[in-house]
Amino acid sequence: MKLVTFNPFRTIGMPGLHYVKPENMFAEKQQIMDADVCLFPENWQVNSLVYGMKKRIFPSIQSIQLGFNKIEMTRALWSVAPELVPKTAILGRNRDTFQKVLMDFPFPFVAKEIRSSMGKGVFLIENEQQFREYSDANPTYYIQEYLPIERDLRVCIVGEKAIASYWRENENTFKNNVAQGGRILFDDIPEEAVQTAVDTAKALGIDHAGFDLIVVDEKFYILEFNTLFGNQGFQQLQVSVEQEIAAYLGIPLT
Repeated sequence: MKLVTFNPFRTIGMPGLHYVKPENMFAEKQQIMDADVCLFPENWQVNSLVYGMKKRIFPSIQSIQLGFNKIEMTRALWSVAPELVPKTAILGRNRDTFQKVLMDFPFPFVAKEIRSSMGKGVFLIENEQQFREYSDANPTYYIQEYLPIERDLRVCIVGEKAIASYWRENENTFKNNVAQGGRILFDDIPEEAVQTAVDTAKALGIDHAGFDLIVVDEKFYILEFNTLFGNQGFQQLQVSVEQEIAAYLGIPLT
């Protein structure tokens, strides 16, 4: 099987790889046309690869395009499982919407930048001045209710199954991301939450993502999913993501 990868760091150990720098995709078009699968393209490449060159890509086009933008991600989640999404408002910035947020969301609430990961671009808004500072920097509001939690659950999907699940817990902050100092725990993983992530991924055609869930009053919520998730949990579980991807795509490793 011939493979093109646009991200060699996420495909280490796979056989038959040819690396193409994303910016060279048109200069090396023939390598791409000859490939059976194109691995880990960037978002801007996807339309050309799928619609123009008719290539099979991994992660799926849904994984890449929905994972690129919190607005489209949330709207997709609303379409298949609205009960899993915390109260959320997506609004353009103006005087009326500024006041609407203050009326609809009591302090504290959470404000997010449209494109962010690893806990960056996520703010706990505790007063009007903090919201004004967020507003000045963001032409589009992404506002969520604040749900008090001590930890969140990361469920990692490859193909049609969860290959790893773990809690992320942090002290003295509402961000549990490992990049923000969160620690990883593997005890008492709720199977229903894992299945919720798997079912939602299947409904959306997501085949590579880390879903972030929380449990509040015995109810599950999906905060978001990240197409390019971290590997700290896998290292502790001794799970090879590359082997799981190869198995899903039918790539022989020997």
